[in-house]
Amino acid sequence: MKKHYILILLGCLSFAACKKLDQEPQATPTKKAVFGTENGLKLYTNSFYNMGFLPKNSTSQDAMSDYLAVKSVPDFIRDGAFSPTNSSGWDWSDLRNINYFIQNCVDPDVPAATRRAYLGLARYFRAYFYMDKVKRFGDVPWINKPIDYDDAATLNAGRDNRTLVMDSVLADLDYACANLPAGNDASRTTVTKWVAYAFKSRVCLFEGTFRKYHTELNLTGTADKWLNETVSTSDLIMKNGGYKINTTGGAGVSYRQVFTSNAPVTDEVLQSAVADINLAVLNEANWWWTSGTYGAKASFTRTFINTYLKIDGTPFTNDPAYKTMLFKDEVKNRDLRLKQTIRMGDYKRITNGVQVPAPPVFSYTFTGYQPIKWTLDDTYYDNGALNTNAVSLFRYAEVLLNYAEAKAELGTLTDAEWAATIGVLRSRAGITGGLATKPTVADPYLMTNYFPGITDPTILEIRRERGIELSLEGLRFADLLRWKRGPLMEQEWNGFYVPALNTPMDLNEDGILDVAFYQGTRPTPAVAGVTYVDVSAKIGSATNSQLLRNGTSGELLWMNEIPRKWADKNYYYPIPLADIQRNPNLKPQNPGWN
Repeated sequence: MKKHYILILLGCLSFAACKKLDQEPQATPTKKAVFGTENGLKLYTNSFYNMGFLPKNSTSQDAMSDYLAVKSVPDFIRDGAFSPTNSSGWDWSDLRNINYFIQNCVDPDVPAATRRAYLGLARYFRAYFYMDKVKRFGDVPWINKPIDYDDAATLNAGRDNRTLVMDSVLADLDYACANLPAGNDASRTTVTKWVAYAFKSRVCLFEGTFRKYHTELNLTGTADKWLNETVSTSDLIMKNGGYKINTTGGAGVSYRQVFTSNAPVTDEVLQSAVADINLAVLNEANWWWTSGTYGAKASFTRTFINTYLKIDGTPFTNDPAYKTMLFKDEVKNRDLRLKQTIRMGDYKRITNGVQVPAPPVFSYTFTGYQPIKWTLDDTYYDNGALNTNAVSLFRYAEVLLNYAEAKAELGTLTDAEWAATIGVLRSRAGITGGLATKPTVADPYLMTNYFPGITDPTILEIRRERGIELSLEGLRFADLLRWKRGPLMEQEWNGFYVPALNTPMDLNEDGILDVAFYQGTRPTPAVAGVTYVDVSAKIGSATNSQLLRNGTSGELLWMNEIPRKWADKNYYYPIPLADIQRNPNLKPQNPGWN
């Protein structure tokens, strides 16, 4: 058996980062055994699903977003706290694995159609790898071959421009869509032709809108090409994929079912990360979203919760009393996705087999808007990585939103198309008005608080819908990047309205008082069961992060003492300093990060 080399890329493109290991284990299969049979191709490509750049079963990818208040401000949006020294993500080892497969999947003993199918899978993952890199860094080197340890030219290559890289990503996705099998995977765990189409829809929408709104790239003339690709790809899924929006159980439960079901809801989910208790493959959704110590203690801001429509389809913020409305009242008669996304109203949890009312818990939440979208109701799952629910990676709802947004950006969305996309999603949420025709009035709340440069009512409403429907699914930060709305990351973290100090509040109207806010000395005697939260400006000599807007009343505020700063440089991460030092050809550094 011939000696072979295992190349290890240590996270960068530089000659010094590679080393040769020339001892071959006796059990190592030959290249013929791997690439000369379909089973070998399958085993090799199965390894792609474990690559580090994939989201896998994470439910916490939106932790850095505009609509979540968390326990500490990310360094990335703190002025002077982030630099090339602590940047990361410039890792290329997974790409070498993919390119090695593509280069060697040529054995004629495997039928050509079979080889093309597995090559389509490999090129899908290469497109995913590069999309992740482009979103993070902008221009990156395009490498379509495995890097040998002595290939100094490639190891020390500079960055290629965005157009070359993204055209190559699109070519990979087109190949994957053309060659992956047309069948549907009942388990919803693998990449199929429909998953490839869904990812292409996502990629093309990102790139089309990024080019449209980032005018500094001088690529606005090519934006429509990408948006039209989004439309045609999404339309193909809509007409031929056989998917639909889940409505089982009715408008009050069918949305959250998609996120708490152990088995993927196959009507709507194209691909999912499925738990397996026998293999100890579980996720940590409950632990992350309920623990006062483990996760980020993430809760929605009031500014975002205000975007949920009333059940009749009109903006909640049209009500002149909305700013001082109590939590128990503001959550009523709203889009039914709200009650399936946060603790409110009659939400209950199960403890030792008994259902008990579960209002927001202030040992966890800073704002009062505590998420439940990914959590299972039994408190058993709160104490570790124990969750058995499947985590959806691609949903039909996103495809509908991609189609509607691309058509709206092109100025060609019809009333019928609105009804078939936004109307369908809002109908599932119990909304009764505005389902059949596009809006004609721009919502001033959205324009003032989110999108001051957008006057098109349809684009505004689609962005509202996208934020609500896809909340906590890991897409929000990328949306802000492509819309060039990074400054939303500076929004204050506000919570529900508190009318007065020392006044216990019943948040879910079950007759039990839940929380009270005070300053200075905690009220005595304490009311049993009430959580008391100190909103003094200082606690001892330390600045207190939890305040009320008007001092003794008003919206809850969290961590306003730590400024959040967004500059144009934040649309890209800096290339890590160590990697530029190894390979100076990666210069210039991304703008603003020198």
